[in-house]
Amino acid sequence: MKRLPLNAMRIIRTTLMASAFGLLSVQCFAGGNDTSAVAQSLSELQQRWAEIKYTLPQGEQAAAFNRLGDQAEQLTQRYPEAAGLHIWAGIIRSTEAGATGGLGALGLVKKSKQSFETALALDPLALNGSAYTSLGALYYQVPGWPIGFGDETKAEWHLQRALAINPEGIDSLYFWGDYLHEQGRDKEARQALENALLATPREGRELADSGRRDEIRQLISELNE
Repeated sequence: MKRLPLNAMRIIRTTLMASAFGLLSVQCFAGGNDTSAVAQSLSELQQRWAEIKYTLPQGEQAAAFNRLGDQAEQLTQRYPEAAGLHIWAGIIRSTEAGATGGLGALGLVKKSKQSFETALALDPLALNGSAYTSLGALYYQVPGWPIGFGDETKAEWHLQRALAINPEGIDSLYFWGDYLHEQGRDKEARQALENALLATPREGRELADSGRRDEIRQLISELNE
């Protein structure tokens, strides 16, 4: 696997990270929570994440993600059993890390990792297994020891688990293809990315889907060079 220069910290290249993950599901809600309020909060986080990532100038993204991350973390405190909110808190912080870069990004991805692990402990199937996708992406994009916690073996395990849960998801396929490219397995990567382009559009996630497809096409063009 190619190791990124620390000063570049391409920790979350697309990101996500997450990346626009999965359709909302009642699986991300816990017993005593107000399901409607959690669903509305998730929708607002997803929409704002996509707006920041795909419409704001790059120089404005880090600060905007920081504010959105604070909002997401406040929601996880209000609804601590809602796995989906923990997933999105992690997604936002990991994307903020990619926008921030440098040594400051490492603390953000560690916080992101904790959010995904919390979500997996609450409900590993929440948002179609998005915590597996997100955590797998961190494991292959973050530098390994002694700088970070990157681990190729853990990356592949988590990404494969995500695919087992959501084999036709645009994000699970995209990050699997990106990982394969990092491993030099470009033939497999191209197939995964082509399948990602065929993913069913997600209602209410049009901006995120459009941005992700642009990233997929860009990566495919790199494979063709």
